[in-house]
Amino acid sequence: MPILDLKYRAVRSITRSLTASLSAEDQMIQSCPEASPVKWHQAHTTWFFETFVLRPFLRDYKPFREEFHRLFNSYYISLGEGILEKKLRASFSRPSLDEVLAFRAHVDREMERLLADSMDEEASRRILLGLNHEQQHQELALTDIKHAFFSNPLRPSYEEAALDSDSGRTIPELRWHSVQGGLIEVGHPVTAEDPMNFCFDNETPRHKIYLEPLQIANRLVTCREYLEFMSDDAYMRPEFWLADGWEMVKLADSEAPLYWERDTGDETGWRVFTLRGWHGLSCLLDTPVCHISFFEADAFARWRGCRLPTEAEWEFVASQELRVGNLLDTGRLHPATATGEGVTQLFGDCWEWTASPYTGYPGYKPLPGALGEYNGKFMSAQMVLRGGSCVTPADHVRATYRNFFQPVTRWQFTGIRLAV
Repeated sequence: MPILDLKYRAVRSITRSLTASLSAEDQMIQSCPEASPVKWHQAHTTWFFETFVLRPFLRDYKPFREEFHRLFNSYYISLGEGILEKKLRASFSRPSLDEVLAFRAHVDREMERLLADSMDEEASRRILLGLNHEQQHQELALTDIKHAFFSNPLRPSYEEAALDSDSGRTIPELRWHSVQGGLIEVGHPVTAEDPMNFCFDNETPRHKIYLEPLQIANRLVTCREYLEFMSDDAYMRPEFWLADGWEMVKLADSEAPLYWERDTGDETGWRVFTLRGWHGLSCLLDTPVCHISFFEADAFARWRGCRLPTEAEWEFVASQELRVGNLLDTGRLHPATATGEGVTQLFGDCWEWTASPYTGYPGYKPLPGALGEYNGKFMSAQMVLRGGSCVTPADHVRATYRNFFQPVTRWQFTGIRLAV
């Protein structure tokens, strides 16, 4: 299938470009248990193609190294016990980065052989799943290296060039978009006619849901608006916080989003660490606030007398808008100031916390076999996020896409859209 071959080459090439500036030492770092080394991301995404595509579908395939079958398994227990703890992924220096890259080259050559011949439908479906899986890890690699560089006392930059200034750009006033409500459908409409019409299993089945009338904000909450929340001593006021959120704030002694640091040299008193190094908050005041937990997003909404939208409300609004925005393809690597009329920033800039817990849709069935562990096993104690971020590949997002993280998560590009 020529289209699938082209997409395979494109996705793998983007991974190479995103990691090209990182040294072998950079790619060994794992600065928190939730993150993974960039070297591991490259190996694991390659393991996925070897395990789920080449081994079952390429008759004479010879694995690169049998030990990799266990070493780079993330959480697929049905493939064998003895999976290494996630927090230990940076504890082994071997295989070297060169050997991981050789592993990738080996699998790419064998995938070329497979893609050159006609394939059955299941093989094609798994390849497309593997490509979307790799795009998820492209985003994770960037968020993980940002956290790693922030944890380094030298605070190195992923990109040397500073952010383009948004100062002087007129930001739309926060306005409300009215939604009439009623009976709607959400979830991905699966069509067998288009084999490239991909979705993850957790986006199905499409189903009906009733929406009460609501209003949703035309843009994301900005750093300026969040600074007002902080200036009102909201981190010290338990009336705005869910119980677990209040415990998180006290335990971590939080007073600001992740990557904000006090700086007397900036007129706001703060500076922000980005993938392009430090920037004074005064230069970013009208950009979306990011790297906040669900608890912080919820507390801010309560402070404003608002709430977070449900994922169904968000999807209904987003499904009527173009899938464009500040995504990985822009190269900015940080949220940008809102522009335009109507409901903006639905795609890109920040993943938007919703008020919805991550559970299966009515009638949800995970994929058969080990691939059923991809999404379904995590439907507990997680919250849904929507829309993609500034480091999400543009062709990876859609209105039905359901991301999910634990409510304490802050190292992802996570932000706030209000609703009432």
